[in-house]
Amino acid sequence: MTDAPAPLSVLPTVLEGRRDLDGAVDALRALVDDAFPPGDVRDALQGEWLGHPVHPVLTDLAIGFWTSAFVLDLVPVKRLRAAADVFVALGLAAALPTVATGLADWSLLPRERQRVGVVHAGSNAVASAFYAWSLAARVRGRRTRGIALGMLGAGAATVGGYLGGHLAFPPSDPVPARSDAGQTGA
Repeated sequence: MTDAPAPLSVLPTVLEGRRDLDGAVDALRALVDDAFPPGDVRDALQGEWLGHPVHPVLTDLAIGFWTSAFVLDLVPVKRLRAAADVFVALGLAAALPTVATGLADWSLLPRERQRVGVVHAGSNAVASAFYAWSLAARVRGRRTRGIALGMLGAGAATVGGYLGGHLAFPPSDPVPARSDAGQTGA
């Protein structure tokens, strides 16, 4: 058995080396600097007041609301439909401050990780677009279409979340091999 990484696990490393993403990084950097210049607002978005980044806390809200909608959509009970629709809307509302805090945190990353962040943001933008489209379909009474669009949004959010995990928890030195100290045997 080899210790080869799983195919998906190499994606963030590949993205870090993609210099063709630098145009997107530069464009997003200019937008972030215009919207949140260094100072009190950016500091607040980065969680200076809390003692750690706010973005990971807020991602749990959007993901939680959308996951709740996903689960309720799978339950064939008509009276749960309205709750699922509300969860989709709440996820969209939670996405707005989540984006702002994420962009503020992203501005602190080294360029290689900003490349991953651009793809992370793009995946989450696609997820939010699918959920907005899902909500519009639901409101128009096109429930099946709304559910299908929500499922696509969940898929895009999963890719975005995977990349976000890499940004929040970058790979470190390999974990040392487990010690066999204390084991007995011949």
